[in-house]
Amino acid sequence: MIVALHGIQSHSEWYTWSSGQLAAAGYDVYFADRRGSGLNGRQRGHADHGLRLLNDVRQLIKLARREHTEASLPITLLSVSWGAKIAAALAAGWSREIDRLALLYPGLISLQRPTWLQNLRLSLARHFDVRFHGIDIPLKDPGLFTSVPKYQQFIAEDPLTIHRVTSGFLNAGRDLDQIIRDQCQQITQPTLIMLAGQDQIIDNAATSKLAAGFGSQHQTIIRFPAAQHTLEFEPDREPFISDLIEWLEQDLR
Repeated sequence: MIVALHGIQSHSEWYTWSSGQLAAAGYDVYFADRRGSGLNGRQRGHADHGLRLLNDVRQLIKLARREHTEASLPITLLSVSWGAKIAAALAAGWSREIDRLALLYPGLISLQRPTWLQNLRLSLARHFDVRFHGIDIPLKDPGLFTSVPKYQQFIAEDPLTIHRVTSGFLNAGRDLDQIIRDQCQQITQPTLIMLAGQDQIIDNAATSKLAAGFGSQHQTIIRFPAAQHTLEFEPDREPFISDLIEWLEQDLR
């Protein structure tokens, strides 16, 4: 089974193709829209805190297990971009709830980081319980996600794409970052990391350095030198899904 998490702006529909490929390979894929994203219209772009996001995913994992009688069927937590914050934090803090971790172009450390002033404002927002102050996501250019015009158009015209989040959501992200920093050695599951070589959103070098501190004895890093962030929207997307399925089929116990 695969439980999948999308990025900060995207939603599950962006990943229909890869989910179909995984299903065709025999995997049951649970890909829910994060609260406040996609078809979840209530409190768009908001989350009160990191634990709320983590518990949402834990409930989805419980649902996946309830719907399958095979008690030993492994669960892979798969994430793309910003969703890796939730995935890695869950793998660190609740390691027994998943069996494998797949981080695709993981948004653990971005190239566009908050300034000290922005961090101060977020800290003050948390202190004074200012949760619903709107903040634009600095990723307006679809060219940051893909070089393919038809996918750029899809992103630009997608009415469900999130362009603005709340101060509460950004502080939830900081909660997740803190868990990962403090407990990264507790990430002991077999881990796959896929990096896009031309990524203009993710700091690949810093992400690789962070991942080196994970406690996993089975860590695989696959790089796609010509790719530009969203592997789903590459001109040739077959290689990444083939590599993902090959990794899933390995016996890494």
